[in-house]
Amino acid sequence: MGTDSEMYIDPHVHMISRTTDDYEAMRDAGVVAVIEPAFWVGQPRTNIGAFQHYFGWIVGWERFRAGQFGIRHYCTIGLNAKEANNEPLAEKVMDLLPLYLNKEGVVAIGEIGFDDMTALEEKYFHRQLELADELDKLVLVHTPHRNKTEGTSRSMDLCEEHGLDPAKVVIDHNNEETVEEVLDRGFWAAFSIYPETKMGNERMAEIVEQYGPERLIVDSAADWGVSDPLGVPKTAQVMHDRGLSEEAVRKVCYENALAAYSQSDAMSEEDWLNPPPVDQRQNYEGNSVLRGGREPVVEAPERTVEEDPVIE
Repeated sequence: MGTDSEMYIDPHVHMISRTTDDYEAMRDAGVVAVIEPAFWVGQPRTNIGAFQHYFGWIVGWERFRAGQFGIRHYCTIGLNAKEANNEPLAEKVMDLLPLYLNKEGVVAIGEIGFDDMTALEEKYFHRQLELADELDKLVLVHTPHRNKTEGTSRSMDLCEEHGLDPAKVVIDHNNEETVEEVLDRGFWAAFSIYPETKMGNERMAEIVEQYGPERLIVDSAADWGVSDPLGVPKTAQVMHDRGLSEEAVRKVCYENALAAYSQSDAMSEEDWLNPPPVDQRQNYEGNSVLRGGREPVVEAPERTVEEDPVIE
């Protein structure tokens, strides 16, 4: 996929539902960093402890697990649109969010937005945009699968009502019907590459051909359903095959995600250009990624000039 020197960022992938094989395949394909947005887990949570456990998981264990395969892991924290419709629980989640938003590796509030475009979804969208403004956080917006055009426009309206800088807001799950308005209004336009739904590889390449690569971002949105964690490098390969320039491919599959999310102090390119060496002998609260007597990968640390012996 692509060239050996290419690096990719997958800025929207739910790695808690993926396997270690996925991490290894992503690493081998050139993925150097992932962002895991907080979302729902396939069925509604019914108590605040479930949210607390989930947020702790994606800022802790999952960050460690990714690092054991040489991938830097970041996340976003937020109340998702589906569960915003449970008002008593949503109020408790709002109290919980500030406790996690400043933890290491948290790059934005998200993914927030609309699902069925209910009054409660809009209420908690407002509340979280207020929190983003108060804490000076980036925002990742989930646009609805139904009423896509209306929901995308309304999402940007709310961001503007709160005075948020569009350059600090990523509008995700775009398609051919929404991309032009998102770009015209100055927001980042992200596209989820999903098998047979959302946005396919060829369709994504056509959008880059039509609109150019500026402020377009490719992600996999891979989760617990039928999805592909190699969505970003595979899309890059399709764009290469169609003759798009190296610069265009690099922008939409790496540079634009970096430019958007490195506005947060929690993410820097140096994190993966000069990473700590992988040492799979390490544990996280007593847990290892290894099973069945598998030999751990242990990379040698980089030696500095001061550490090297002087040879005369």
